[in-house]
Amino acid sequence: MRKVRVRLGLNSYDILIGPGLLAQTGQQLRGLGPSTKLVIITDPSVNKLYGTLLSQSLAASGYQVATLQVPEGEEQKSLENAGRLYSELSNFYAERTTPILALGGGVIGDLAGFVAATYLRGVPLIQLPTTLLAQVDSSIGGKVAVDHGGLKNKIGAFYQPKLVIADTTTLKTLPPQQISDGLAEVIKYAVIRDRGLFEYLEHNLDRIRRRDERALNTVVYRSARIKAEVVAKDERDWGLRQILNYGHTIGHAIESTAHFRVEHGQAVAIGMLTAARISNRLGLFDRNELTRLKEIIHRAGLATEMPGLDGEELIQFMKHDKKIHLGRIRFVLPKRIGEVFITDEVEPSLVKQVLAGVE
Repeated sequence: MRKVRVRLGLNSYDILIGPGLLAQTGQQLRGLGPSTKLVIITDPSVNKLYGTLLSQSLAASGYQVATLQVPEGEEQKSLENAGRLYSELSNFYAERTTPILALGGGVIGDLAGFVAATYLRGVPLIQLPTTLLAQVDSSIGGKVAVDHGGLKNKIGAFYQPKLVIADTTTLKTLPPQQISDGLAEVIKYAVIRDRGLFEYLEHNLDRIRRRDERALNTVVYRSARIKAEVVAKDERDWGLRQILNYGHTIGHAIESTAHFRVEHGQAVAIGMLTAARISNRLGLFDRNELTRLKEIIHRAGLATEMPGLDGEELIQFMKHDKKIHLGRIRFVLPKRIGEVFITDEVEPSLVKQVLAGVE
């Protein structure tokens, strides 16, 4: 097992990474609080795979457990589902000391985290991510949210978990597309902060996609370490943390325009490559670096070209981005692999040209 510490003063917590950790959850939770009750929020597929294992671990440590299920899909990240979960928590007589365990991917982590942040003004949250995307990104850093009005993560809060347990054994049950979706976030970390990680991906991508245990543990650990470092320096997303938005301004707009029929990782991959092409058009990002980025995205099983979406509609969705400032869209653009910068000086006309493939 490897450990990453997210250093946030009184809100500090550990990320535990390694195989077989779900079976140890009960032991890991001892000492985190006085409650003898726990609530698991998950979806039916994940519950079928890991619900019994987790419940047995918790029961062996003396916890009374309730399991609440939410159907799968991004559309489930809604205020309506949050309301239903509030009612079920109340029926279980959940108290302010009753932890919520988010068992699943990014949708479950975001929704359960939002519920934990708002039920009784906040109950303890434990993240148990079971997808590559959730283990390297969405379970870390305390951003919890639901979608609203067709806009991704429009209503949310900053609410740090008490613990993140990333059992990398769960990654072996993922379909290939979910491995690819998670790799989009790993590539993001490499481009924004770690050229060495990018080179590791170039040499080991086939091993990762074959679900090699050592390679998976390496990318989860290195990605978590990068995010923990950035979050520790800017918990509330006013400065440095915005580099984590690389590929997401355009990516979220793609998801919204496509009514969430494009997977998050695929949308982020297109967003990263589009941002890199914009930077190249501005004379800031070398063509050879751009080629390397496109190649690694393609090898990861991710999209490299824009789906048939309207450029003007994408721009309109970007104007709802959470990072917008004084009406100007902020972009994270690469200077080189391993270094990015934030700017609001990209003209919408250039964005539309790049999205349309105009050279």
